Amino acid sequence: MRTLMRVSLISVAVTLMTAGCKPASDNGKAAAATIDSQAGAPATWPASLNVMGDGYPNPGDACRKIGESRATVNYLDDSATLAGCLLADDAAKLGGTVVATVDGVTLVSVPASAAKPGDGDGQGDAKVAGTRYNATAQIRCSGYEGAPAGMCEAGVVRGTETGTYIEVALPDGRQRTIFFNNDGSFLTFSTAEADGTAAMKSGSTREGDTTIATLGTERYEIPDAFVMGD
Repeated sequence: MRTLMRVSLISVAVTLMTAGCKPASDNGKAAAATIDSQAGAPATWPASLNVMGDGYPNPGDACRKIGESRATVNYLDDSATLAGCLLADDAAKLGGTVVATVDGVTLVSVPASAAKPGDGDGQGDAKVAGTRYNATAQIRCSGYEGAPAGMCEAGVVRGTETGTYIEVALPDGRQRTIFFNNDGSFLTFSTAEADGTAAMKSGSTREGDTTIATLGTERYEIPDAFVMGD
């Protein structure tokens, strides 16, 4: 009887020692790996950034266009698109220059020619995927219904019978269309009696390689490279 009890106690001790030395489960390893792979990357887009669209450079892509906000005002450029990526690996694929990291999002300044075929890259005047535009960019704008200076999304259509036209997205969702001659010089704005724009004075001036197009108190700064492309 004593011998049987002694054998039982030894078996229990061996079992306890084995359990104490058992490595972490595979599930534990998987959880740790998941945490490591996401280190430094936010789960969602932070409120500090003005995130636009559903993918950049194409719809469905991981990165996004980033508009003007207090966090980005120093990184906007009228000859480039400011993009943001949750993962640094995605940012590296855009072909631009990393300018900052804001709340875990990597900000990249992408020249129009780097992301848009037909905008100075020697590949012809192609279309931006999913649009009718030959290129898209942010341009400097101000004055629409008293709006302060900022950046507006714009798309350009080149090679029409009458020349080139640029559509500018306004803050309230409306659109301003600006027409250029075949030689890249300013022509006119699209106006209408209904909204009062027909009564507004339009014109343009030049600053270096940029056309300053004005309609009433509105002002749009449009680089020649955006108008003419290749």
